[in-house]
Amino acid sequence: MPDLDPSFCQHLQAITKVKLSDDQVCEECIKQGTEWFHLRTCQTCGVTLCCDQSDEQHMTKHYHAQHHPVIASAQPGERWLWCYPDEQFAEY
Repeated sequence: MPDLDPSFCQHLQAITKVKLSDDQVCEECIKQGTEWFHLRTCQTCGVTLCCDQSDEQHMTKHYHAQHHPVIASAQPGERWLWCYPDEQFAEY
């Protein structure tokens, strides 16, 4: 991670290695037979789920249920993190 301002989100600063998806699927959409738009990977538990542009919004539901604060884009070529509670974004 880049050196960030000390006032920057502590959740994002705590990420030392970004977890990425191996199989590029939303695990919950597969179970439900629904489709996803983009994928995000939880940086606490490593689950990969669909984004808010997807009908089911599984990653946001995961955040509200589990309170895991940081996700990473699982889209090829995208290198960013988002912190839900602090609503802060960081590229890596």
